[in-house]
Amino acid sequence: MKVMIRKSERGFSAYVPKKDLEEPIVRTEREDLWGGVVTLKNGWRLDLPAMPADTRLPVTVEARKLSDEE
Repeated sequence: MKVMIRKSERGFSAYVPKKDLEEPIVRTEREDLWGGVVTLKNGWRLDLPAMPADTRLPVTVEARKLSDEE
């Protein structure tokens, strides 16, 4: 699914256009965000692609939504 990652003074957030949903990222698997799983405030877990740590934001990426079992 397409996800736009943004950064504000409050931290990172993810916007999912198809769902018209924007949620703060509350947990990251990796310190540099990319190439790991992030958790949104609503409980969704997204697997983000590997990208350079200095990737300019905002950026739209292809992320995979994980089920609760993964």
